[in-house]
Parts: sequence; structure tokens; C-alpha cells
Amino acid sequence: MTILVFGKTGQVATELGMRQGTQCLGRQEADLTNPEACAELILSERPSAVINAAAYTAVDKAEEEEALATVINGDAPTAMAKACAELDIPFTHISTDYVFAGTGVAPHRPDDPTAPPNAYGRSKLKGEQGVALAGGRYAILRTSWVFSSHGANFLKTMMRLGAERDALNIVADQIGGPTPASAIAAATVSISDQLTRENAGIYHFAGAPDTSWAGFAEAIFEAANQSVQVTGIPTADYPTPAARPLNSRLDCTKTREIFAIEQPDWRVSVAQIVAQLKAGT
Repeated sequence: MTILVFGKTGQVATELGMRQGTQCLGRQEADLTNPEACAELILSERPSAVINAAAYTAVDKAEEEEALATVINGDAPTAMAKACAELDIPFTHISTDYVFAGTGVAPHRPDDPTAPPNAYGRSKLKGEQGVALAGGRYAILRTSWVFSSHGANFLKTMMRLGAERDALNIVADQIGGPTPASAIAAATVSISDQLTRENAGIYHFAGAPDTSWAGFAEAIFEAANQSVQVTGIPTADYPTPAARPLNSRLDCTKTREIFAIEQPDWRVSVAQIVAQLKAGT
């Protein structure tokens, strides 16, 4: 049987595409601006499970394109979830810590109140709400700070800048768990295999230990043997169109208890990915 994956070129979708038994759908095969077409595709393919690893992820641009982001991040996964509920097959939807206001210092639990600080977060929250209302065997998997050897991400940006500069100012008051895309892909497949109507719900999955963007950057430079002086700065000194949460910590206890999935040590993955990138593999 086949796991149908919405997404093809994103970090998690790329990792899922490397696994046997997955069929990844890019924009040509599945247009998320047409939610009903996505649902019809599921109903016609009748896969064993569906994972939605596709999303509108341009956080700052979403401030100007909230309607479009809401269709892709809200309406499309809702339509997918309804189709999966009709077929009674597992549906795993990847979401984000950006559905939280990001205040305080305690890790966010799955049942904590949501209050998105930006348009991207609001669009993702609408998707979560639609997926939950569709019922069926669903899992909403919130994650944070995704990195890999594919596509554009913080690790690759730091390695590029580290080769060009000997000093960088990096935000130090946003705290979260960097999460390797490969671990997220493995978690979604594992959850799909174990998902029932009884354990359906919202789950968290992020790398450990928590750190700041500045701390993440320092670990990357150390792994890459790049001599870069990192100066931590407050978020206020690095303004962006979309507000960022200061607290992106996620409590992953429920995911471990229900699905026996442990948090990955992101430092191990950083070393592995840096080695891959330096070797050109």
C-alpha cells in the first residue's frame, strides 16, 4: 500500500520521497490552491495513508498574501482531512509552533491556548481547526526550526555566511528546538502506522535540547570548522514584517508516550548534515 504525500521539494517531503512506499505529489500533480481537487485526488487514489508535508511557508510574504496562505495552509488540509475521514485512512498534517503567541518560557503543550502572532500562524491554525473538525484518524504534528541538507534553511545559510564573514549578529532571545527534516519524516510515517480514532489529536515534535538561533549558529560553525564570532542580539534589533515568537519551545511528552517517538538530538544531525554538505553528497 502507498502513503500519499502532498509535497515534493520541501525539506520534509524530500526526506519522505526517499522512503519506500511513498508517493510524493508536487504542484503539477496537486495544486493546493484548489483544495477540492486535492480531496478528489485522495478519493481516486485510495492510498493507505496521507501525509501533508506541503505548505505556504513564506512567513514574511504571508503578511501581504494572507488570503493565499489561508487557502494553502487552511482550506487545502481541511479538504484532505475530510477525504481521509471518508475513506477511514490515517491523515498526518505537519503544523508549526507559530500557532502560539510565543510568550513565557515554559514549553508549549499540545492543548495550550493558541494565539498566532502573524498571518502565517493564523493560516496554519485554520488548517489545524479544519483537520480536527473533519474527524477521522488524524494527527496534527507541530514542529519547529526545520533544517536539512535540502532547500533553503538556517543551517545552509549559516554555512554560506560562515565562509564569507568572520563575525555575525544572530538573534539570541528566540528559543526553540531545531528539528532535522529526516526525523520529522520518520515521525510522520511512524505516527501514520499507529494512528487510530482513539489517539487522534494534536502532537508536538522538535529537536532537543532547546537553544537560541545564536546557539544554533555557533553549533553549525563549530561542526563546519568555521571561525565566526557570533554576537547575540535581541529580536528588536532584527525587525521583520512578520512578528516571530520568542518562545518556540515544544513539550513533546505526549508524542513519546503515545507513539514511542523520542526527540532527536539536533546536534548529532548538524554534524552529519554539515559533513554531507562539505563532502558534496
